[in-house]
Amino acid sequence: MARVSDRLPAFPWDRLEPYKAEASAHPGGVVDLSVGTPVDPVPEIVQDALAAASDSPGYPTVWGTAALRAAITGWAARRLGAVGLTDTNVLPVVGSKELVAWLPTQLGLGPGDRVAYPRLAYPTYEVGARLVGAEPVVYDDPTELDPAGLKLLWLNSPSNPTGRVLTKDELRSAVEWARAHDVLLVSDECYLELGWEPDAEPVSVLHPEICGGSYEGVVAVHSLSKRSNLAGYRAAFLLGDQSVLGELLQIRKHGGMMVPAPVQTATIAALGDDGHVAVQRERYARRRAVLRAAFEGAGFRIEHSEASLYLWATRDESCWDTVAELAGRGILVAPGDFYGAAGERFVRIAFTATDERVDEAVRRLK
Repeated sequence: MARVSDRLPAFPWDRLEPYKAEASAHPGGVVDLSVGTPVDPVPEIVQDALAAASDSPGYPTVWGTAALRAAITGWAARRLGAVGLTDTNVLPVVGSKELVAWLPTQLGLGPGDRVAYPRLAYPTYEVGARLVGAEPVVYDDPTELDPAGLKLLWLNSPSNPTGRVLTKDELRSAVEWARAHDVLLVSDECYLELGWEPDAEPVSVLHPEICGGSYEGVVAVHSLSKRSNLAGYRAAFLLGDQSVLGELLQIRKHGGMMVPAPVQTATIAALGDDGHVAVQRERYARRRAVLRAAFEGAGFRIEHSEASLYLWATRDESCWDTVAELAGRGILVAPGDFYGAAGERFVRIAFTATDERVDEAVRRLK
């Protein structure tokens, strides 16, 4: 058996531990802006739904209940503009990270196959490729990739870590290119409901202006972790090409990859209520505004960041020098090279801390 260290890159967050320890030793405590984990309450409507379904002694189904599938298709029509979806176009998954990491395995990829993802990207795209021995390939423009051996193309808009939003033309071109070369396109859209700039509104690949009203060769990944504070619930789902999702359903049945029944019920409640999403957006908008002003006032330049839960910031120095200096102030951020070598002079700043901690960070930056 091959050692993990021979197959996978080092787990990046372990490298941050000494800086976390230093920041935690600050007299006022650490302000942790490194990990984008929700800190605000789970909406009451979701908590109530989970509690009401707590007496669920039987096994749930991998495909989910008919009510869950209807909730997903209804939400997608309302929020994504996706038309004509049926329950054969959806598949619940146990959190989006699990899906990203294991999708190449479930697609049957292996040595000789190639998996492409953005040059600056969530590290799990690379991990998923390496788990099966496929070749990970980074790109700046997906339409300039060599299609030879390419089986899976990841898009990520809004981007983690940069917050960049792909335009309709960029999305449409990627879909057309992938179809022309028989490459499965999977779009990670977990931050789609968290756009901040009117001139950069996130759009799903499932929108008819992008996919032409057909879901052939296209799959979108969505999660309730960010928009509904449900990271602890592991509630996510896929939408798109029914032939691809049908194959994944069969594989996941064999693997017993089931979303717990109470979480399915909670997901229905979350997808049916837009009010709590608006409330959470207001919280994040306020935190984003004050953190952006504070970091810019401290000499940082913010790039992209028009969506998602992060500011992509630089002082034109090594990201680790920035991490170390901020740790001395009791502020912890993520080094940009966690997301690829192209991020070596940037840091990612999450605005998923409480209002009190955000205000404390602003005070320390002045």
